[in-house]
Amino acid sequence: METILLVDDESDVRDLARDILTAKGYRVLEAGGGEEAVRVVQSHGEPIDLLLTDVVMPGMSGPELAAQLRGQRPEMKVLYMSGFALARAQHEMLNVGAGVEPGSPILAKPFSVEGLTRKVAEVLTPRSPSRSPFARARDRQAEPRSDPWGP
Repeated sequence: METILLVDDESDVRDLARDILTAKGYRVLEAGGGEEAVRVVQSHGEPIDLLLTDVVMPGMSGPELAAQLRGQRPEMKVLYMSGFALARAQHEMLNVGAGVEPGSPILAKPFSVEGLTRKVAEVLTPRSPSRSPFARARDRQAEPRSDPWGP
């Protein structure tokens, strides 16, 4: 069973996400903000697979929280949630200093049951390294060939 640390300052959003994720078989730890999330992580001795956090929160932002927790839990993956993502394009959000690294996974709020579970599963599923389309050509170059025009 994978463990998710859910951090959002809006209790309705936390309640909904918790209910969806627990129904899908995840163990969910909750926090209403960054400082509380740090305490939860410090008191939880087992691995935490995913930090699911709002981007904009009072006190400590989601990106600040993720940066702080990476030192304690480097294996923990991060998925950001934001209603802000709907109001502006992601590049605009990054330019206003939200602190989200380009390419970070973001789930737009409001989210559907399917949208949340699909995005969480996508982030938690280990990616296999993609094989370069040029790998075969490189492999062939490394092999000695008697016929330079042959396969």
